[in-house]
Amino acid sequence: MRYMLLIYVNEAAMAAAPTDKTYEISAAYGAYTDALKKSGAWVAGDRLKPTQAATSVRMVNGKTNVLDGPYADTKEQLAGFYMIEAEDADAAIAWAARCPAASAGTVELRPIWEQTM
Repeated sequence: MRYMLLIYVNEAAMAAAPTDKTYEISAAYGAYTDALKKSGAWVAGDRLKPTQAATSVRMVNGKTNVLDGPYADTKEQLAGFYMIEAEDADAAIAWAARCPAASAGTVELRPIWEQTM
């Protein structure tokens, strides 16, 4: 079964982190990504640009409404994602717990609807 690991972190805290801490975090994500790939669990994943680069799009009364930035103001922002394959929810939770963001932010785990056609 496929799962999305949605990574939420505090952008302001990450931007203010000293260079050595940023390097340490980057190395941790590199090791985590390598572990996912070696296990065969990795399907896709990437880092997202900060929310200031986001655009929110909604349809209102049949017209496109475009807003700069994220729609909601929150303490943590969506910073990246992994799509993984896991045997079951327990295995996916184990991978989510190993993600570096789990100790500094939040990792939201969501099963993906599988198409049956």
